[in-house]
Amino acid sequence: MNWVEHIDGYCERTGPEFWSEPINFVTNAAFVIMAIFMWYRCRDDQSARFLCFVLALIGIGSALFHSYAVVWAAVADVVPILMFVLIYIYFANRDFWNLSRAWAFVGVLLFFPFVALTLPLFQSIPILNLSAEYLPIALLITLYAVAFRKHDKSLSRGLSLGAVILFISIMFRSVDVPLCERIPFGTHFIWHILNSLMLAWMIEVLRRYRIKTQLQNSL
Repeated sequence: MNWVEHIDGYCERTGPEFWSEPINFVTNAAFVIMAIFMWYRCRDDQSARFLCFVLALIGIGSALFHSYAVVWAAVADVVPILMFVLIYIYFANRDFWNLSRAWAFVGVLLFFPFVALTLPLFQSIPILNLSAEYLPIALLITLYAVAFRKHDKSLSRGLSLGAVILFISIMFRSVDVPLCERIPFGTHFIWHILNSLMLAWMIEVLRRYRIKTQLQNSL
């Protein structure tokens, strides 16, 4: 593998230069800003704070990718995102479903066959296939929301909102290249902004649920 091979996958990029995606680069600050905001908001929740740390890493990794635009930077972009997803699934299984640590981890492992089964379907959808790898995540959040619709309406609504924001952000990510002639600077930066809000909101959903559970257990 050529770790320094150049990658040109976004409308805004016009060459291999470091500063070829200024909007995409700068908007990664949204991840760091939201991570700092949620860090202070989650001062009494170490699980949520760990997700805040990973959220900041997402911004840093994405900034590296949208500046250097080479293979190693792409890895730095993708790994923190995958980390956030897997860690959140573990916390969701442990806290929302009240599973043991072992079964919560098994639930994390099941994410991989879930993606393998659903990804081909999303890859067959025009335009959305450009961001097909993120659609299984939106579907999984939706399924969790549906599962809790009768048992915990507030949790269900919170998860539903997260899924909606993620789907909208995926739409903007998907049309970045197709609309490049009409919008020369692309739409990928909107993905950054919306996705940072969505991830922060998912941390907030976890934080609120854990607070509610602690209050109920103390009664």
